[in-house]
Amino acid sequence: MKTIYLTGFMGSGKTTIGKELSTYLHIPVQDTDKIIVNKTGLSIRAIFNSHGEPYFRDLEKQILQTLPTRDLIVTTGGGIIIDHENREWMKASGILVYLHCDFEEIWKRVQHDDNRPLVINQQKEQIHAIYKSRQSAYEDFHVKVDTTSNSLSEIVEQIGNWVKKEEK
Repeated sequence: MKTIYLTGFMGSGKTTIGKELSTYLHIPVQDTDKIIVNKTGLSIRAIFNSHGEPYFRDLEKQILQTLPTRDLIVTTGGGIIIDHENREWMKASGILVYLHCDFEEIWKRVQHDDNRPLVINQQKEQIHAIYKSRQSAYEDFHVKVDTTSNSLSEIVEQIGNWVKKEEK
């Protein structure tokens, strides 16, 4: 089975869905943010604070291109799709799944999360501007799944069924 890349804005459910999809499809899941934290020994927030976002994005690209392209689910950071090369890599080497979530629901999920560097000290309007600026990149996918109000089991089943159908 091709690697499945789960992408979407922060708070869209990538990590949670990735874990459940891993159980559903019986293949492992890896999270690019966790790999970066393990590799550097720094939290994402610390990387952003000490080295900046461009440094983090370079690490993200390096990690992405070292992961297996078969029998794996990869949960990505929400900004990985900013880089056109990353999107092309994921589309060419696997199945790119966009987890769409309406902004108001995103805001409810992330507004008090201190572990998200882009949210800290930001107003709702600033986060919404980032959300809107990424929409065209997020629309460059194989599969789109709405996570706004669907249950976790519905989302996982939808992705799993699509992937199984494509693998035939």
